[in-house]
Amino acid sequence: MTEEHKKTLIVVIGAGAFGTAIANTLSKNQDLAVRLLSIEKNVVESINQKQINESYFPNIKLNKQLKATTNNAVLERANVILIALPSSVLISYTTSIKKFIPEDALLINLAKGFGENNRIISTYLSTMFPNEIAVMKGPSFAIEVLNNMPTGYTFASKDVKVFEYFKSLTTGTNIKLDYSDDILGVELVSILKNIYAIIMGVVDAHFDSANVRFLVSTKMFKEYRKALLTFGGNEETIFKYCGYGDFNLTSLNDLSRNRTMGLFIGKGFIKDLISGNVVLEGKRSLNIFYEKLRDEKIVNYPENEFPILFELYKLMNKDYDQRKFIYNIVNVY
Repeated sequence: MTEEHKKTLIVVIGAGAFGTAIANTLSKNQDLAVRLLSIEKNVVESINQKQINESYFPNIKLNKQLKATTNNAVLERANVILIALPSSVLISYTTSIKKFIPEDALLINLAKGFGENNRIISTYLSTMFPNEIAVMKGPSFAIEVLNNMPTGYTFASKDVKVFEYFKSLTTGTNIKLDYSDDILGVELVSILKNIYAIIMGVVDAHFDSANVRFLVSTKMFKEYRKALLTFGGNEETIFKYCGYGDFNLTSLNDLSRNRTMGLFIGKGFIKDLISGNVVLEGKRSLNIFYEKLRDEKIVNYPENEFPILFELYKLMNKDYDQRKFIYNIVNVY
């Protein structure tokens, strides 16, 4: 057995910006063998031949210990599998590679969003795989992870020993972890924050005022807490990295794509023409949450009990006066 085969094998599925950043960070631990699994042959070749992911970070050298592959068989030896795929394709993709995944591997969902058919991803994984399932979410931009900035994540699993095991694998890296056993809640807040980030973008486009920004942020955070509890999460989850931290990073920083979408709308761009890459998780998640509140009668009147979310729903889906939206967000609710 080679020295490489004696190491703990980490496979990160998805060689996009976030998958690359996490894999590169973990590869700094000399006790790990880290592999990026991708369907993009050109990305794999550029990583292996040039130590660069030319599609996502063309000017940043990656750790020479990091290798990439298109071969699903790499999963068969994996001890830990981190899934860094877009939420919209994650369920179908993991189903297609199920036969390669060993039952004793730890599966960690990194995606922030609903899976296909509006499913919570970790719930799907726990029903489809016998493996230990965890999620890891927090306030992080991929470029800053790659630039070795200290970055916080909430690691959620039902067994604290799983957390302690994974934490040991992050030794010597810039990853800082806190723990939660509220897997559902961690998934929920990572989805909800994208919705409220759009609202903050619209408001900032109109005012660019610190006073107004934090007036609205306070209102949003209260409703965000209520939504978490309504859908079954634990209140303490909002005080983890995945909660308060990610809520603020996503709604207040211009690197956030959902905040950027709100800024575009607030500046008068026609929302139907905004590209899918900018819309990303926010609009889809908004519609799913609103429809669950209304159609499944989770509350009697979502318009009254979640007025901020409802204002955005009208703005994104109906012919709704943006001036009225701003007035109601700032003055009424």
